[in-house]
Order: sequence, then C-alpha cells, then structure tokens
Amino acid sequence: MDWVSCAHSDACTGFSHRPFDRCLFHLTPAQRAEVLRTFTPGRLVDLRGTTINAELLGLVLEATGHRPGRTRLDRARFTCDARFSGVAFLGDVSLDGARFDRLASFFGARFEGNVSLAGARFERELSFHGVRVRGHLSLDGAVLSRDALFSQAVCGRGLSCERTRFDGYATFDGAALGDAAGFRGARFARTLSFRKVSGGAGFDTAHFLGNAYISLTGRLSAAHVRADAGLDLCVNGSGADLRHAEVFGPLALRLTDSQADLGNAVLHSPSSITGRGRSALSSLRDVRAQSLTIAGMDLSACRFAGLAHPAGLRLKDCTFAFTPSGVRFGLRWPPLRWFSRRRSLADEHLLRGWGPPGGTAASAERLAALYAGLQAGLDDAAVAGDFAFGAMEMRRKAGASRRWLLVLSWLVWGYGLRMGRAAAWFVLLAAIMAGAVAWTSASHAARRDQSPGPAFYLP
Repeated sequence: MDWVSCAHSDACTGFSHRPFDRCLFHLTPAQRAEVLRTFTPGRLVDLRGTTINAELLGLVLEATGHRPGRTRLDRARFTCDARFSGVAFLGDVSLDGARFDRLASFFGARFEGNVSLAGARFERELSFHGVRVRGHLSLDGAVLSRDALFSQAVCGRGLSCERTRFDGYATFDGAALGDAAGFRGARFARTLSFRKVSGGAGFDTAHFLGNAYISLTGRLSAAHVRADAGLDLCVNGSGADLRHAEVFGPLALRLTDSQADLGNAVLHSPSSITGRGRSALSSLRDVRAQSLTIAGMDLSACRFAGLAHPAGLRLKDCTFAFTPSGVRFGLRWPPLRWFSRRRSLADEHLLRGWGPPGGTAASAERLAALYAGLQAGLDDAAVAGDFAFGAMEMRRKAGASRRWLLVLSWLVWGYGLRMGRAAAWFVLLAAIMAGAVAWTSASHAARRDQSPGPAFYLP
C-alpha cells in the first residue's frame, strides 16, 4: 500500500483521514460527518482500501452532490449493491484491486476521465450498459464471476481487458470502443456477444470456452486464439488476423471489403469463409482443416503452400491470379517458349519469379500435389481444367520420371487440355504435307517439260 492505513486494526487497509487515524468506515458518526464536509463536488474522494456499505456509499455520493472529482477506490470493498446511476465522475476513477461482493451497476453513470478497474473482482453481475467514458476504460486482470453487460457503452479512448476472466455471459453489443478494444489473453467461460461493435478489437491468445459472436467495423486480431465451441466472426471494411487460431467448433467468417489471414490455423469442424465486395484471403499456408468452404473471395494473392487437406477445400465463385501469356525467351532449353493464359495460384507465381518476392517458395512437387488436390473442390470446370494443367506443369518442372513424355505431351497437345494446340499442329503438318506434295508435283512437271520428246524417222 502507498497510503497510511486505518489504525482500527491490522486487518483494516482503509485510508486514514486526518486529523483522525481511522478510515471513513471506522470513524464515529461525528467524526465521519466532519470528514464528509470536505467531500464537495468536483473535489478528490479518497477511499482506498475502505470497506463500503450501503450507508457509507449513500453518504459519500450525497456529500459530493453525485459529482465527485478524482476518485480513488483502490482495493476498496463494497459489501452492498454498488449502484452509481446518475453519478457524474468529473475526474479519473481508480478501482484497481477493488472487490464487489454484490451487484456492481454503473448504469446511467458518466465518466469524464479515465477509469481503471485493473485486478478488480466482481462476485455478482457487473453492468456498464450505456455508460459513457470519455477517456480509457481498463479491466486488465479483473475477475467477473457473473454476467458482464457492456452493451451500448461508449469508450472514447478504448477499452482494455487483457487477461480478464469472464466467468459468466458477456455482451458488448452496439458498443463504441474508440481506438480499439484489447482482450489479449482473456478467458470467456460462457457465451460472448460482441455484435455490431464500432471500432477494432484484439483477442490474441484469448480462450473461448463457449460460443463467441463477434461483429465489428474495425480490424479484428485473433491470432493464437483457442475456441472450444463455435466462432462466428463478421468483419466489415478492415482485416482479420486468425493466424495460429485453433477452433474446435464450427468457424463462420464473413468478410465485407476486408482481408483475412488464416496461416497455420487449425479447424477441427466444418467451417466456412464468405466474402462480399472486395474481400480477399492473403494466406492459407499450413492450414489444417478437414472441411472448409470458401465463397466469393479474391484468392489471387493467397498462399496455399502447406495446406494439409486440399481435397477438403470447397471453392465457390472465387477469383485467382492469371499467368502471363505470350512468347518468352530464356537461357534454358527450349530458348523460345509460349505461355497460354490460365488461372493459377500465387505460389506458382512466386516459384517462377513472375511477381514480387514474398518469402520462401514451395517446391514444384508440392505445388503439383496442391493443384491436383484442389481440383475436386472447384465449382468451375474451366478453373478445374486450368488447375489440372498447372499440376502437369509443376510435374514437368519438377523433373518427374519420363519427363520427356511430359515435354512431348505439353508440346503437342497441352497435356490433353489444350486441344487447340493439337489442332494447330495438325494444320501445320497438313500445310507442310500439302506444300511438299505441291512442290513434288511441280518439280516432276518441270522435269517432264524439259526432257526431249521421242524421235520419229521417215522411211
């Protein structure tokens, strides 16, 4: 403690008020009245470590005109229902380490400064429903044993709930959380409702034991999260980071004009990712998912290398990158090559050096297996054909056995997938044969015209 404690007993940690050596709880009625006369509106209220019952709470709020200034309630203990409806805190409020044995309701309160409830413990319900905090609200390390209500709350400079325990139902529906809301390392024992929240949120390393419903307009960071039940996420106009996330229940991720990264995620149940507008996935690298459906997403820059179960991926109405087309010269044999335009993976572009460098490229063997595995989950026959061609290209590039057969197949008819190439060869061969026949016939006719005719002798 950084204050002089009450002399009533060694067990009391209440702040000692001058000229007395006791806390407000242990003062006589006359002494308490004398101290309360100094609690005028807008002035400092110091009740650190003090036990506060219903009578004392009412006297303090009445003395301050329900408009206290800087309020220090660190390690205070509320043994009654703590109701602050209609109270306007004009300065910063500190409740670090405070304990609420019964209901803690700040419904209808207003905070003009910052509020800190770090390490506080709530044995019953906590309500911040509709509360307006002009500054920053912190509940880092707090323990909320029952339901926590933050719906419609407004935090001008953000909310911090790092390593906070939510043992009951938690709702933040319709809240406006300023700069961002941080829930790093938080634990949610029951359902979390985080719908229609304005601002971004970070749930890195958080643990969801119940279902979680998260919908926001800012960036969502949920790297290394663990969800034992379902995870329903909706991000509008920003990005979502789900790297190394592990979800045991179904994952539903809905994006609107947003980008998501699922690198190294583990999805144990059937999951889905849907996109609207300009929505894209940047990475599915090393993702383990037995059943994953992706619809309406831009996958032109998405890395697939290391995807554990490509055959379990279903792709609907997705767009991919296109390979460069046309004739190209190179130092390798054959020096002159032509490329047909086809849909491909960003990993192949990285391997061939067609795009900007972006990390280590996957081997041609792995890309061949990846192309082959993804074909079954494509809803577009044209894309499936392009992926089949890509698989053969990667096998040829990898130097597979009987590579000369692949080269010949590629050259003659595009592995059976480019019949126009075979038709072109047929037309070229027919033209050569026709030219040869015409040349042979013309040469034969010329030689016949130049040879002398038979001699006739008269008798």
